[in-house]
Amino acid sequence: MVVRDQATSVGNSPGGHEATAIALPRNPGTPLDLKAVRDVRVNRFAADHRARTLTTRRSVKRDSQAGWLLRAVTMIDLTTLAGDDTAGRVRRLCGKARHPVRADILAALGVPAAEVRAAAVCVYHALVPTACDALRDSGIPVAAVSTGFPAGLSPFATRIAEIRESVAAGAEEVDVVITRGSVLGGGWERLYDEVAGFREACGDAHIKVILATGELGTLANVKRAATVAMMAGADFVKTSTGKESVNATLPVGIVLARAIREYHRATGVRVGLKAAGGLKTARDALAWLILVKEELGDAWIDPHLFRIGASSLLADIERQLEHHVTGRYSAFHRHPLG
Repeated sequence: MVVRDQATSVGNSPGGHEATAIALPRNPGTPLDLKAVRDVRVNRFAADHRARTLTTRRSVKRDSQAGWLLRAVTMIDLTTLAGDDTAGRVRRLCGKARHPVRADILAALGVPAAEVRAAAVCVYHALVPTACDALRDSGIPVAAVSTGFPAGLSPFATRIAEIRESVAAGAEEVDVVITRGSVLGGGWERLYDEVAGFREACGDAHIKVILATGELGTLANVKRAATVAMMAGADFVKTSTGKESVNATLPVGIVLARAIREYHRATGVRVGLKAAGGLKTARDALAWLILVKEELGDAWIDPHLFRIGASSLLADIERQLEHHVTGRYSAFHRHPLG
């Protein structure tokens, strides 16, 4: 059984993972266009309808589904952001990032194990050195959550210092959180300056801007916030911290994808999308891949432009791949994170 062709049919080959760290040209940003931001309108009904019909318009079955799920694995930022995180837990997670799918499953699918690795490992700042050590020579980057994650309400100077310390410790990607009050109060200049400051502090590290969309009130605010973040130089816009009561939803994903598409049309720059929070099943991963393919095109079906922040999701994907091979579902304990 060989699914390699299906695995590559939704985007670029999952190989070449030695260069997973985001390698596309950076988003240099643009001056803040307040008129464009204030003129944003979103049809909530249309976004909801599009979300409901996305997965019914494209059916992904059998070998094709296995290929799509393998692609999804290569786009996962394997994440642990718990108060009881330890160095041992992070080392085990990094081991899983190197080998996210059991070798016997990949062999049965006809896919070389070296071609399937997680996109990144995402941890708190204190565990960045541990993750960097565990991932040495793997080509898998470490992403640090920063800027007072998850609330983002610490003093600005403290947030800037946190970014710089994480980059100095080895983080190649930094997931920052915005001040939600700037969005809710229409403080677009403040938001722009905040993200631009974060971008500068990141230096060569790529910046993913977490919008915490479940706390922004309206889809129009979501699109405005994404637009401002991209103007300020965001390399990725990210749905959520995973700590909000409402996290990554398909209507939000559609709105963010269209903001990214419009920015690309205006500037020629491709900005990435990261879905995080609440993605737990293979079905969730497939829905987001379909969304990205339909709204942004094949170029975005790539870990340089699409990420999924998750942990438990990987176990369900591995179970589905094993079922594809054996015809049987295994227990979750057979697919530990490390």
